[in-house]
Amino acid sequence: MTWIAPPVERTTQLGGLGTVTERQMLQGWLNWHRETLLTKCAGLEPKQLARMTVEPSNLTLLGLVRHMAEVERWWFRRSFAGEAVGEVFTGPSDGDEGLNGVHEADAERDFGLFRAEIEACDTAVAGRDLDETFMSSRGVSLSLRWVYMLMIQEYARHNGHADFLRERTDGSTGD
Repeated sequence: MTWIAPPVERTTQLGGLGTVTERQMLQGWLNWHRETLLTKCAGLEPKQLARMTVEPSNLTLLGLVRHMAEVERWWFRRSFAGEAVGEVFTGPSDGDEGLNGVHEADAERDFGLFRAEIEACDTAVAGRDLDETFMSSRGVSLSLRWVYMLMIQEYARHNGHADFLRERTDGSTGD
């Protein structure tokens, strides 16, 4: 039987984020966007997830899942937490951050790595103060708050791409 991207149960309701602490709000929005990306993939087979549907772009839904695992790792674990971990999917000098090298045969594994990376990233920043800073690779002091904001906008941007990719795959729209 062919693996199919699983359905997503929303753990965050946006209406509930209006009166929570700043940290809860940032984590809630980030979780909502993470789940949105997975929702865009839900119910699709690996071949559909790996298909380029908006030519001439090489973007695929599976590529976006892989890319976001890379971006999460870079900012939360490697940059902020200072963990000595390599890339999730790519070599050190290819620069595609998971978008290329997509193979339908790896879809189930790639989704598992994405989910594991989210858990590792959440663990890396748990209990850390939003005002805590680190030095970026470009020598700029940045805060954990900044990383949350960056990740939220990164997901929002790529979830827009995922909307088009999904619609071109099977006509599904929404969420």
